[in-house]
Amino acid sequence: MELVKKIDIHCHTISSRGIVRKHNGNTFCLPEELIEMYKVIGIEKAVISPIFKAEQSIEVNTNREIRDIVEKYPESFAWFCGVDPRQGENNENTDFTYILSYYKSVGAKGIGELLSNIWFDDPRVWNLFKHAEICDMPVIFHIGHTNGDYGLIDEYGLPRLEKTLKQFPNLKFLAHSQRWWSHISGDVTEETYHGYPTGPVVPGGRIVELMRKYPNLCGDMSAGSGCNAITRDPEFGYAFIEEFQDRLFYGTDICDPDNINSSMLYLAKFLDEGVLAGKISYDAYYKVSRGNAEKLLAK
Repeated sequence: MELVKKIDIHCHTISSRGIVRKHNGNTFCLPEELIEMYKVIGIEKAVISPIFKAEQSIEVNTNREIRDIVEKYPESFAWFCGVDPRQGENNENTDFTYILSYYKSVGAKGIGELLSNIWFDDPRVWNLFKHAEICDMPVIFHIGHTNGDYGLIDEYGLPRLEKTLKQFPNLKFLAHSQRWWSHISGDVTEETYHGYPTGPVVPGGRIVELMRKYPNLCGDMSAGSGCNAITRDPEFGYAFIEEFQDRLFYGTDICDPDNINSSMLYLAKFLDEGVLAGKISYDAYYKVSRGNAEKLLAK
C-alpha cells in the first residue's frame, strides 16, 4: 500500500525575520525553513493563511507578501487571502465581491484564517460571508472569545455558528481552533470547551451533530486542537474520519521552526498507521491527507 505525501491546509510563514514573539527568540518560519520542515514530515504542499489581524499577533502579513511567497515557490505553496469584515466602510454594506474577485483572480483559493474578534453573526461578518458565497471562496475560521482573544466569537454549544451555517448553505466553512474541536465529545462543558479535553469521546458531540446536519461544514484538522480531537480516542477518530472523509482536511498550523518537535504533527502518523492497519479505508485516507485539498485548490 502506498502512503501519500500530505497537503497542509493551514500554515503560516513570513518573508523575512520580524519581531521576536517567543521566549526562545523565534519568529514565524521563513518559507525556506517551512519547505525543509515539510521534507522531514512528508508534506508536499501547503496553504498559507496570512496572519492578518492585530488581535492575533504583533507581527502581521499583507496579502501581497503572501502572494509573492507563493509566486516564488508555486510547487510548495498555495494561499488564502486575509480579509477583515470591518474593512471598507466597517458596516454591512461593504462590497466584498469586488475585493474577493480581485484576490481570486490573482490566485487566492479561499479566505482565512478569519481571526477578527467580533461575534460570528455580526452583520459585518455575515456581509463578508454573503460575498464569499457569491465568489465561491471557502472560509477557514478560528473561534475565539470576548476576553482579550482573537477569532470570531461564539458561545458554548456554537449557536451562532449554526445560525450562520443555515444562512449560507452554499458557502464552504473550514472549522478550526480548540473551541471548535473541543465540541467533538458530548461531555464538553462551558468550562472545558476553551481547551484541549482528553480521554474517550462521549457520544453526542456537537461537531458530529453539525456536520451531519450541514453539508457545507468541513473540518480543518490542524494545530494541537485538531490533532488532539482526532487522536484522543483512536477508535472514534478513525470512525469520524471514515464518516466525514469528504469534508476533512489534514493540516498542521506550523508557524514556528520549533514546531518540528510539536506533538500536533502526530496526526500524519495517525493517518498513515490507520490505513496500514485497516482502521480507515484507503479512499478516506487519501481524501483527508490530500484529495480534498487537491479539489479545493483546483478551483
